[in-house]
Amino acid sequence: MQVITQLSVLLANRPGTLGLVCEVLAKANINIHAICVSETLDHSLIRVVVDKPHEALKLLESRGTLVLENEVLLIDVSNKIGSIEKIGEKLGEHGVNIEYVYGSCMPGASSGGLILRPSSIAKALKAMNVRVKKKSSAKAAA
Repeated sequence: MQVITQLSVLLANRPGTLGLVCEVLAKANINIHAICVSETLDHSLIRVVVDKPHEALKLLESRGTLVLENEVLLIDVSNKIGSIEKIGEKLGEHGVNIEYVYGSCMPGASSGGLILRPSSIAKALKAMNVRVKKKSSAKAAA
């Protein structure tokens, strides 16, 4: 489990907008490690974890894009029934709310990754009995 930086990007909900963001990041040699898109009628909220979050933030802001930076947890989770349930129970027992979570693992893989935004990073780490130094990106984990 690591504390990492995630960017939240607010964009118009139009065809090609997500592709443009990904193109801008790729041309700047910024790799996307995780991405989640939520949409409304007018806007899309893109949550993204990249290898160079501060560079990506500056780049997107320079293009007039609204970008927010926040800390989330990156959790390596076993690809077994009940693994996520155990995380939720442990956090709940310690009064930590899960504001959102996204992740994936390939079928047949032994583990996958979750990006989790708790109501309190410190309480979540304590609940999970983790002592961890803050990482600025998923690259720092490599």
